[in-house]
Amino acid sequence: MGRMMTIEQEGRGQSVSLSRIAVSDTHGEDSPYFAGWKAYDEDPYDESLNPSGVIQMGLAENQVSFDLVEQYLEKHSDATNIGANSGFRENALFQDYHGLLSFRQAMASFMEQIRGGRANFDPERIVITAGATAANELLTFILADPGDAVLVPTPYYPGFDRDLRWRTGVNIIPVHCHSANNFAITPEALDSALKHARASNTNVRALLITNPSNPLGATLSRATLDLALDFVSCHDLHLVSDEIYSGSAFSPDEFVSVSQVLESRGYKDAERVHVVYSLSKDLGLPGFRVGTIYSYNDRVVQTARRMSSFTLISSQTQKLLASMLSDKEFTEKYVRINRERLRGRYEATVLLLHQTNMVSTPSLTGSQEARRRLPLAVASSLWLLVVFALAILDVKGVADAFAEIWRRSVEERRPSSVAEVERLQLGLSGGVGWLGNRFANC
Repeated sequence: MGRMMTIEQEGRGQSVSLSRIAVSDTHGEDSPYFAGWKAYDEDPYDESLNPSGVIQMGLAENQVSFDLVEQYLEKHSDATNIGANSGFRENALFQDYHGLLSFRQAMASFMEQIRGGRANFDPERIVITAGATAANELLTFILADPGDAVLVPTPYYPGFDRDLRWRTGVNIIPVHCHSANNFAITPEALDSALKHARASNTNVRALLITNPSNPLGATLSRATLDLALDFVSCHDLHLVSDEIYSGSAFSPDEFVSVSQVLESRGYKDAERVHVVYSLSKDLGLPGFRVGTIYSYNDRVVQTARRMSSFTLISSQTQKLLASMLSDKEFTEKYVRINRERLRGRYEATVLLLHQTNMVSTPSLTGSQEARRRLPLAVASSLWLLVVFALAILDVKGVADAFAEIWRRSVEERRPSSVAEVERLQLGLSGGVGWLGNRFANC
């Protein structure tokens, strides 16, 4: 990684050399985003044991339908059987980097189902990775060299600073989008970001979009996807579409995948397009670390498979998920009920916002629509205000303020159950109240 850098070994006074990665601060671990996680880790909320603790509102973890997965596993215990006749020996032995064909076929089918059957996916183009984090980093390694850059519309998932930059040496050039037009990606914003990069002699290699957006929760329109495809074609760039929340839209009609648009365009310039997906959000299995790259570029697929040797998932995990995702009765039931429950959470959140004199906008996508706009002079989303608060204030102080509000809320409310929707209401009521008071005069 270039020349070695030197640090003082703590407590010994000796100079030791480490790589640039080891001493780099581009991981983002000390950012306000991760500091919020640390505040939760130090003082986690528990309804009985620690009712004044911090409620984790910054982790996109789908637990609303976990019971459906548990029911499936109880009913189909053979999927996890490791007995003599289970094929365990076959799974335990060496597997090539392609992943199990049965799993890639099941994943391709599930991706089509999530998109309402309006896009087709070839199992031979699916590359298995240990989560979407690994998929995005792997693609960055393939598409760009150290010192190159990727365009990313703002606001974007803070983890991209780690995923795209830390080990690759690639930079992020923000495409500045604005609240005045609901943070739409515009030709002017794209052109401005590209001109800024070229003015600094930075070689831009790709545009990365998230659809649905994290943190905004908005889905990208077909027109916006056409714009993105035209832009990368015009400027000889790649387009990476992170679609890990595609199943979190309330209705499949609300989400348009870049794959659908490619099909309607006759796959023109498809070799520039790469889709990232995982089972962490839609199926609620982040601990399984299952991600995929779907590329329309043969060389990218080939290279990604070679590099995936550093980020494989176990054959036993693939076998289990191949069985689950191949069960159409289960997947259809899961997708339907999960969307119904997400809509219920959204409606409960909107009701709470109205009860606290806050304003919400009509839903554009699904599970993330709770993070919508507040009637403050700082025209932004609830989530952005949280990030803003953590960025300018002492994080522990913010956590303490939230904890005190939640403590009073617990005392004033009727005894609550452990139902997640009540915890959501509790957290939002405290958070909205604190943020409203803090920024009302901005």
